[in-house]
Amino acid sequence: MTAETVSRLNLRRFAQLSIWAAVFTIGLKSAAYLLTGSIGLLSDALESLVNVIGALMAFWMLTIAARPADKAHAFGYSKAEYFSSGAEGGLILIAAAGIALTSIERLISPKPLEKVGIGLVVSAIASVVNFVIARILKKAGKQYHSITLEADAQHLMTDVWTSLGVIGGVGAVALTGWQRLDPIIAILVAFNIVKSGIQIVRRSALGLLDRSLPSDEHDLIWKTLEPFKKNGIEIHALKTRDAGARKFVSFHVVVPGNWTVHEGHQFLEKIEADICKALPNVSVFTHLESLDDPASWDDEDLS
Repeated sequence: MTAETVSRLNLRRFAQLSIWAAVFTIGLKSAAYLLTGSIGLLSDALESLVNVIGALMAFWMLTIAARPADKAHAFGYSKAEYFSSGAEGGLILIAAAGIALTSIERLISPKPLEKVGIGLVVSAIASVVNFVIARILKKAGKQYHSITLEADAQHLMTDVWTSLGVIGGVGAVALTGWQRLDPIIAILVAFNIVKSGIQIVRRSALGLLDRSLPSDEHDLIWKTLEPFKKNGIEIHALKTRDAGARKFVSFHVVVPGNWTVHEGHQFLEKIEADICKALPNVSVFTHLESLDDPASWDDEDLS
């Protein structure tokens, strides 16, 4: 088992942390709903249920994504992370629909809230837990280039803002006595969740479609290649793609026709090493061409 595989497998501990946090907050938010009867707090609890399912999916996909490349999957399994984030985005949208339907029913037939103070304290504790876990997951996602952990962190932060909105709404109901304010807040929460879900699904879809690397990373590659473009040497046909934690870069290097195979190979090794140093988790593919062959310029427009 390679060091990279071990490192990717270790990411599952963050998914496990997310699972336990989601189970804990479901208990707290469900208790808050049972104490108060607030449909807003119920919507908050339903979103935490989605958190559990999403965290379980994340754990499964991180396990698959950590598998080393094999004959059937020569480029590895890193794209499995997109299925996790896409599924979580879909679950968020389903939860939002459920919240909206329940809220409309309560909007038509409002009910008084009970034990608001205790319910809000319990919900606030759950929000603090989610905030702490979200920060941990976001940091890990950035550090290890995991879209799964980043999506989970984004979902939890959405949950935090949702909870704050619900707490404010329930508090406003207690102060004003306007019962319909509770389901109105819940509907607004549903719209906020939809926005987050669409963003996660969109990012996952773009990843599955082999989107090019971000512009800043693309510029970094060209900056790394620039010193090698001298004495007539040209580099073109640059293509990049993102596959979960892995990045793939390919390009053509046009060198003098009188170079030996050994000289060309050593030159490409140096270029590849510099790109791998500049950009982590990247696989580089190069193609050597001759300045003396007109066919070398046929694919120049791919750059």
